[in-house]
Parts: sequence; C-alpha cells; structure tokens
Amino acid sequence: MKTIAVILSGCGVYDGAEIHEATLSLYSIAKNGCAYKIFAPNIVQHHVINHITGEEMDETRNVLVESARIARGDISPLSEFVAADFDGLLFPGGFGAAKNLSDWAFKGPTATINQEVSDAIKCMAGLKKPIAALCIAPVLIAKILGDVELTIGDNADTAAGVEAVGATHVIATHGEVIIDKKHKVVTTPCYMLDANIEQIGTGAENVVKAMLELM
Repeated sequence: MKTIAVILSGCGVYDGAEIHEATLSLYSIAKNGCAYKIFAPNIVQHHVINHITGEEMDETRNVLVESARIARGDISPLSEFVAADFDGLLFPGGFGAAKNLSDWAFKGPTATINQEVSDAIKCMAGLKKPIAALCIAPVLIAKILGDVELTIGDNADTAAGVEAVGATHVIATHGEVIIDKKHKVVTTPCYMLDANIEQIGTGAENVVKAMLELM
C-alpha cells in the first residue's frame, strides 16, 4: 500500500489549514487505496483569527496542536518526517501555508519557508517522489524548487509572485490539475477560485490520482 504524508498548517482557512481541502484530501487518499500519515510543525502559529468576524484574536495557538483537531489526534511533529518512509507528500491550502509554514502572506516572493517544510520538500524532490499542493500551498514548492510548473488558479498577483521565484504559472480552473512531470509536482487551485465543496472534492481526488500515476 502506498503511503502519502500530509502536512497541515493549523486548523481553519484564515490562520491554518483549509479544513475542506485537508479532509477531502485525506478522504481521497483513502478512497484510492492508499494510507496517509499527518504531520505539522510544532511551532506557534502567526496569529489567531475569529472565523466569524475575520478579526484577529488576542490569544496564542500551536500549529501542531491545532492541526491535531483535523487529524483526530493522530499526528506527528514534522521534525519526525522521514522522506524515505513515504511515497508522496501533500500540502492542503489555507492561509496557514502562507502564514505558518512560510511568511509568503506578508513578504511574497521574498518569503522564508519553515526549515522543516523546506527540508521535507527538498528530500522528497531528491528522491523523485511526487509532491502535491492545493490552493495557496504551491507557493511553498515554487520558493523551494524554483524552476517548476504549477498553478494557484488565476490570481494575477500570486501568479506573478511564483514566477518571480523562477516557477512557471499555468492558469487552471475547478478540478484541473497541473502536473510537472520532470519534478513530479501536482497542483490544483481549490479555494484560490470561487469554489464549492464539491469542486474541492473533485480537485483533491484528481490530485491524488495524479500522484499515484507518478509513483
């Protein structure tokens, strides 16, 4: 059985992992006959957002602890990730990818990527194993791998940002998957577009199927 590592960035679209994208990715992995193991960095998240008002809250949360909500407690710190143990690596989207796994939300192309995230991407790429990213998460791969073809949908500013770090951006729509066969990178827009949950499910499953074809 193939096993895919999934890296989360918290719990909630505005300050962590996008829950629909994360859950439907896990569902798609299992539906397609694979196992998954969930990881998150054991770090303080950038900030906490009230998901009703959109306003910042005066409290502190931990990315690993928050991600455990989605993982139902079955999660490991990203420091324990070993690339050789897995057949693929997947990043759901959500602002946590751009606020916790990196600071892309604030610095764009000059962003710094969390060292454990960077190491995971580099190790999987070095082993020529597929790496997938949904929504905004492809910016992590663009920043680390540089010359890679991917999509974040059709947002001109973000597309310009990924091209500024050397990547090639391809406009894509709902459920569409962009595959860089050379680097074995698989990306889809998800909620970077005005999507509904059915379209997210389609995108997640198409990503997993594409990963399996690259394994």
